[in-house]
Amino acid sequence: MTGAHPGASDEPDSAELASLLEYLKTDRGFDFDGYKRSSLERRFRKRMDAVGVQGYADYEDYLQVHPGEFRELFDTILINVTGFFRDQAAWDFLRDDVIPKLLEDAPPGHPIRVWSAACASGEEAYTAAILLAEAMGEDDFRRRVKIYATDVDEDALAAARHGAFPSRALESVSDSIRDTYFEPGGDEYVFRADLRRSLIFGRNDLVQDAPISRVDLLISRNALIYFTSEAQARILTRFHFSLRDTGFLFLGKSETLTAQTDRFAPYNLKWRVYRKVPREPSADRLVIAPQFRFGHEASERYSRLVENSADVSPVAQLTVDRRGLLVAANEVAREMFDIATLNLGRPLSDLGVSYKPIELRSLLDEAYRDRRQVDAGRASLSSADGERVFHVHVTPLYADSDSGESLGASVTFVDVTSVAKLDDRHRTIERELENAYEELQSTVEELETTNEELQSTNEELETTNEELQSTNEELETMNEELQSTNDELEAMNDDQQERSGEIDRLNLFLEGILGSLGLGVIVLDREQTIQLWNSSAGELWGLGDREVLSQHFLSLDIGFPVEQLKVAIRDALAPEGKATDLLVDAVNRRGRSFRCRTQVMPLLDSAGQNYGAILLMSDAGPE
Repeated sequence: MTGAHPGASDEPDSAELASLLEYLKTDRGFDFDGYKRSSLERRFRKRMDAVGVQGYADYEDYLQVHPGEFRELFDTILINVTGFFRDQAAWDFLRDDVIPKLLEDAPPGHPIRVWSAACASGEEAYTAAILLAEAMGEDDFRRRVKIYATDVDEDALAAARHGAFPSRALESVSDSIRDTYFEPGGDEYVFRADLRRSLIFGRNDLVQDAPISRVDLLISRNALIYFTSEAQARILTRFHFSLRDTGFLFLGKSETLTAQTDRFAPYNLKWRVYRKVPREPSADRLVIAPQFRFGHEASERYSRLVENSADVSPVAQLTVDRRGLLVAANEVAREMFDIATLNLGRPLSDLGVSYKPIELRSLLDEAYRDRRQVDAGRASLSSADGERVFHVHVTPLYADSDSGESLGASVTFVDVTSVAKLDDRHRTIERELENAYEELQSTVEELETTNEELQSTNEELETTNEELQSTNEELETMNEELQSTNDELEAMNDDQQERSGEIDRLNLFLEGILGSLGLGVIVLDREQTIQLWNSSAGELWGLGDREVLSQHFLSLDIGFPVEQLKVAIRDALAPEGKATDLLVDAVNRRGRSFRCRTQVMPLLDSAGQNYGAILLMSDAGPE
């Protein structure tokens, strides 16, 4: 997608937000520059409200003091909402149409490579494994299939590698599929170990890191909606590079590729399945540059490397060893790229020629990997003499014709400036001919005007469609956030129900104990309000607990002279908590007079804090 994305903020980031994003990048390695600002700000605000800070600067200070907050923040930003066979109808289309076509296009015995990008906790990667195993048979699946599942969230990847899921996560999976591909393990179901070996989980930042290559099926569902249009374009360029020419791209239900028709052709728009449009192999070459450190080899080894390099270098040439050190540069190359003799032996990545006129490090990797010469095409270099154009080749070098030992590579720059000028002249002539042809079409001016009006209307419709698409992406993002919040609330509700059950059991246990004592037990708080009245007390005085709870004890009208306990209760509520034993004449609920033995004791906690008084009453016999 190109141009300004309606879902991204039109205003530059505040200095505090920019500082916070830079801190996350440098301190934790998370680069959120490509994420939509509206979504980022909502997620930041959620965590800031949770920890009670107001501004981005205060939140950055909070992160520095509380490292554990990073985990909560990343869990909030990286919304890991996924599931098995999510959007069932789309997966049915993949099973019934895409996978059979994919297997039909692949030669017999050809490896099948799948990339599940932004896999979260891995459910979609395991879903793809199940569908392929169903289509190919388990033996063929184990021999041929590799599924690479990547994400930036290390905790989610750790859960995905474990391959164990609670029964609730498998509700969308049929019983036959569950019993075939999962094994019970306590309260969870574990994906079968023999099939699990075909899945590889690893960290990959879709914006920053190199993609998985030679992929037959690329699954990236509802990941693009979190990125700006520029970041989406970079990611889709990597996706195009990743796929084989016959590969399929499977997106989420809220994602479309309206501006990527030169890279991907719709295969089924309803289910968001696309096919790669083949292009020039070097058009979207990505930079994958490992870092090497300086070191010395034996002089004989370097002599052989220089000799072999001279054999294949008729023009400006650089010779690089296998560790990435610049071993030699002929005179033409030294003058052309301003390479001093002192630079020999230094890492190529430290020199300007490593990226001007063309990025060499990824080309060297490709030559080593494929063990063949790489034609990098044309590259331009501006100098004091004007702009020059070179055709660049990278050729791997070996110790001898029979040895497989790679010594390094030769990089040659063929000056094709004159040919490039002729090409430019040819294009200029073509443009002039096109202008002449347009002038001859003056007789159809009215038709062209009508066509332009229709085109303008079409562009307005396309703009409206882009805006609707952006709104849909924003709604999908908010839906993901709401689902995540709902999952949190459900977990909290389950925990609350469990605690409520424990409290009920404790209450029953306490009531059983108090009922078994055979004593009337009354508990008062510090205001002498009744907090507990057991069944024995009700049996003595004829009042149930619901009639007396929260009543002031001294206001009760029962057969017990409560006024006689006023002093004892006051002593029990005193800071020192004095206990008192009394024999009081009373009348029970049946009207029988008896001597009531009463013990008034302070209610103390383990620290000695006085919270009220306990009254124990029993029948000591007739008066």
